[in-house]
Amino acid sequence: MFSKKKSAGIRQSKLATLIAHDVRVTGDLQFTNGLRLDGYVKGNVSGESGSQTLLVLSDRGSIEGNVHGYDVVINGKIVGDVIADHFVELQANAHVTGNIYYQQLRMDCGASVDGKLTRRERAEAPVPLTSMVDPARE
Repeated sequence: MFSKKKSAGIRQSKLATLIAHDVRVTGDLQFTNGLRLDGYVKGNVSGESGSQTLLVLSDRGSIEGNVHGYDVVINGKIVGDVIADHFVELQANAHVTGNIYYQQLRMDCGASVDGKLTRRERAEAPVPLTSMVDPARE
């Protein structure tokens, strides 16, 4: 009689890895399960393909490169494109300079995006990171 909508939000809750605020990484970073990033990464950050990964970028964290994950929570700065296979949450301190591709989106007051927001259908194949423009090379 009453239909229940699927609840929006994050499916992965385990943050197995932490990159602290005083850590700087140069080069591409790939993770499994969940990653909390308080530091700085200059390079692409991607979750393991085909799994329900979670990336949490804190208000102290920043990434110069493209981001790909299943669920992505942003409260810091990203210069590059963001591709989420499922869910993107832009918290109040989020600043993204690049395009965001998502299935579900939540954006808090104060967050900013300098780029396009593009909703993806469930059946769409993921956009490969290699096909996107590298912001460091522009």
